[in-house]
Formats: sequence, structure tokens, C-alpha cells
Amino acid sequence: MADAKNSKSKKNSIVAQAEAKANKMVSDREKAKGKKSGAKKPGGIVKYFKDLRSEIKKVTWPSWKKVVNNTFVVLVGMCASGIIVYGIDSALTALLNLATKAGG
Repeated sequence: MADAKNSKSKKNSIVAQAEAKANKMVSDREKAKGKKSGAKKPGGIVKYFKDLRSEIKKVTWPSWKKVVNNTFVVLVGMCASGIIVYGIDSALTALLNLATKAGG
């Protein structure tokens, strides 16, 4: 009986040591990041939108002519793809109809 208590207390002390070590690692990691646990930076949302605004100003926007040209290219590509898919579908449908008529 005494051995069981000894064994149980050893396990509890090992668990406690592991938890203490894990907590220390977490606190060390948070210190390294320069953050306090659970604390948010003040003005985080405001800073986000200010940074967003400055990044948007850096974007090189395409000219209207380029937008129209690219839109036309995309529409032509979609129509060509649609025609190809329609042709493959029609060919496979005709082949399937031919196979079912020949088999029946």
C-alpha cells in the first residue's frame, strides 16, 4: 500500500515538474516576442487600416484600355473552352448512343 502511495506521489511530482517546465517555456516564448500574455496592442485596428491605406497607394493600377483588353481576352478564352467542351460532350454522347444502339 505504501508503494502505491509512493508511486502515485512520484507520478504527481513528475506531472507537476512537466507542467512547470511547459509554463516556463510559454512565458519565455512570450517574453521573446515582447508580448504579455493575453494583452493586445493598443490601436491595432487603426494601425491596420493606416497600413492598408499606404499599401493601396503603392499599387500600380492598370489603365482602362488594359482592363478592357484583358476582359476581352478572358471572354474569348471562355468561349473557346466552352466550344471545346461542347464538342467533346457531343462526340462522347454520339459514341454512347452508337454503342447502345449496336448492343441492343
